[in-house]
Amino acid sequence: MIKQPGIHLTIANTIIDLVQGDIKEHLPVTCIPLRGDILGLGTTTSIDNGELIFIYDEAEAETAIFKCHANTGAIHKVCAGDGSDHFPYVCFSSDATDSGCSIDLPSLNSQADWRLADWVAAAIDSLDKPAEVYGVRARCQWDDLVITVASKLCLNQASRNNSGAAAGLGSSIYDSLQHYLLSDNPSTEAEEKIEYLGDSLEWDCCGFFDTQPEKGRVTVAHAGANLHIHGVSLDHRYGGHLHHEHSRTRVLRVDELVIYPIESIDQLGSDLAITEIDFDAGTLRFKVSNGGAMDVSDIGIDVVSDNRYSERQYLRLPWLAAGESEIFTIVLSLALGPHQILVAVDPTGDIIEREEDRENNRVVIDCVVN
Repeated sequence: MIKQPGIHLTIANTIIDLVQGDIKEHLPVTCIPLRGDILGLGTTTSIDNGELIFIYDEAEAETAIFKCHANTGAIHKVCAGDGSDHFPYVCFSSDATDSGCSIDLPSLNSQADWRLADWVAAAIDSLDKPAEVYGVRARCQWDDLVITVASKLCLNQASRNNSGAAAGLGSSIYDSLQHYLLSDNPSTEAEEKIEYLGDSLEWDCCGFFDTQPEKGRVTVAHAGANLHIHGVSLDHRYGGHLHHEHSRTRVLRVDELVIYPIESIDQLGSDLAITEIDFDAGTLRFKVSNGGAMDVSDIGIDVVSDNRYSERQYLRLPWLAAGESEIFTIVLSLALGPHQILVAVDPTGDIIEREEDRENNRVVIDCVVN
């Protein structure tokens, strides 16, 4: 494959998808190329919970993905087959090695009350490389740092079809997550939701700055939420989402800041289809195919004869990997004469697909029983 110029960002689902409820599409870690400097962040499944942090090892010239645990704040390296290697939300770049803009930090004329987002915004303003989204790598020393860790896919597993779900896109989304405090001094305030971890205050950070956060691609979709950034402490004891806007968080200094203008963005999608359907001698045979880019889980299938939904046969497919298919065979007891059979995969629209990609989810065939 010929490497194209510029940095390209791939998004598997979006933040909006994540906060609106259960996500049934997953990208395996094996689909993320980690050779070189790969920028990224993400969230693990509702079963094991946690945040994903992309850390570049310059000596090895490759990127490692670390998972932060919701119940401890501790981290471990994600490896294929370890049980946390399928991600409902993740975004990652192409190899950004030598493509970042290292910022001359003194030239930013920082103020004492600057938060990390102010540093990043000023750094972007200093560049002559406009982009919709910028990758960010930073090494920071903190006075106090509050981190959060995703739990139960961030919210209360509300259905994405719930008309009120969109209300959860505000800044209060982080209120529902587990909070941890890193500081030289344990908190003396009565903050039930913040657990003190220790004084690991030097952090390696990676994330994205979206100039249009309302799109909810890599940041929470509300005004001012431009920066979404994860990190790990340099002693590799802790990691998670940097709650840089929290009132308790205070950055002591920024030691290194690199900005990566993103050239193009590709959003992965799902595409389920009913294919190769046939009815013969009382037996219906059909194939369900996953033509999308992500694995899908917990898929429902309806088989309805002659529009009699009260007599439908309902099937459930636990998992279907991207590019794979599964064949189903069902015996239908139909009276003599003509009939119409409907087969629909994901009839309730639980899988996120573009409208034009949903057209192949339903197939109707006409048949005659002699």
